[in-house]
Amino acid sequence: MFSKLACASLLLTSVLAHSPSKVVDSSSKLISVHADKNYTSVMKFLQKEGFDVLGVDLKKKIIDLNVSEDELKELISKGIKFEVESQKALAAKVDERYLNPDEIKEILVETNKSYPEITKLVLVGTTLEGREIWAIKISDNAQGHDIKEPAILFNGMHHSREVMTTEVTTDIISYLTKNYLTKPEVKNWVDNNEIYVLPMLNLDGNTKVWEGDNMWRKNARGGYGVDINRNYPTSWGACNGSSGWKTSQTYRGDAPASEPETNALMDFVAKIKPVFNISYHAYSELVIYPMGCNGQRTKNQKVVEGIGKEIGSLLNYQPGTSWETLYSVDGSDIDWMYTEHQVIPYVIEVSPRSDGFQPDYSKRDATVELNRKGWQHLLTKLGSSRVSGVTKPNTLIEINGLQRDGYKVSNMYTTNPDGSYHIILNDGDYNITLSDETQIEVHVGK
Repeated sequence: MFSKLACASLLLTSVLAHSPSKVVDSSSKLISVHADKNYTSVMKFLQKEGFDVLGVDLKKKIIDLNVSEDELKELISKGIKFEVESQKALAAKVDERYLNPDEIKEILVETNKSYPEITKLVLVGTTLEGREIWAIKISDNAQGHDIKEPAILFNGMHHSREVMTTEVTTDIISYLTKNYLTKPEVKNWVDNNEIYVLPMLNLDGNTKVWEGDNMWRKNARGGYGVDINRNYPTSWGACNGSSGWKTSQTYRGDAPASEPETNALMDFVAKIKPVFNISYHAYSELVIYPMGCNGQRTKNQKVVEGIGKEIGSLLNYQPGTSWETLYSVDGSDIDWMYTEHQVIPYVIEVSPRSDGFQPDYSKRDATVELNRKGWQHLLTKLGSSRVSGVTKPNTLIEINGLQRDGYKVSNMYTTNPDGSYHIILNDGDYNITLSDETQIEVHVGK
């Protein structure tokens, strides 16, 4: 991504507690921190002090930062080893072949016109500045709802500088529609699921990127912006995984779900009740699963983390929680989806560190083609590892059994408001008990 210009090598000594209300000004610099021996402690320091962490190379324990002159001096005073990199990325314009908000809308409209029998446009909400947030439904029953079919959601660009994410989400749309009549596996996915793609959530922020502020991350609130992916109600501000300072890149907002973009996605998820979700971000080549606060795990950890590790293996990306791979995160969309709606959600950080946020467009095809393996794996899982049924709305379901590996499972699940349930389980034998004491024995796997 950058060429080396200078290096300062010392050891991390102490942490100076002060307000993380830093403003990255015109004199900001791109640097890489080398933390091969103390990655966790350095990352905690950077997070606590409000540094703009751009991305990482987890294998090499390198952390990219965008810093002011004062922050640079602070790193030196703390003895943190770093290299100053080429500053071309701060000054370079985004390649015009990447998609802007207007082009996203055009793609959705044209797709719907070309494939009206399997697509439907969905207005999800509006941004702070009044831009429309659109999604598209892809299904053989696009205009209706089949209670027996599970939903799945793919969304992109919570953070506006991450331009590769909309290339991945629009590639999902293109691949499914163009190959529906020619690839049997695609027809099976489309005919047996309700697939939703929301290509771009942060339209206002991305507009600022195209207007010249290519390192802008947040939405457009008040000229300072709110990090949409720290604004969800679950664990909002709970574990130092966001900032209360408006100038911080991880500013959480003045209240949970204060932002219209946050509410748009929340309302959409509550309506469609997806079984799986992937939120696409950049960069670092990671597969992140909930929960975000240090030490927390999901209740059905074997399923959630097991599938995340499968995706990581397919993509050659590092899987883990955010606190294992990066730092604690509170108020994220995946924690909220999991906690409030039983979604099995993932963040996928596409692109290597060498690509950065806005790589040359020549990197686009390789990135989206690689990431097909991830979202396609979830569509396959929906057909092979799911227990489904229909009963009374909001019925409590108890699941007990043994996975094939001998792990004992005991979990609770609540049916959707329409009475449907779609439960992902690892291979094994299970007993499902409904609240009316109806019992169902099921086997998952070959």
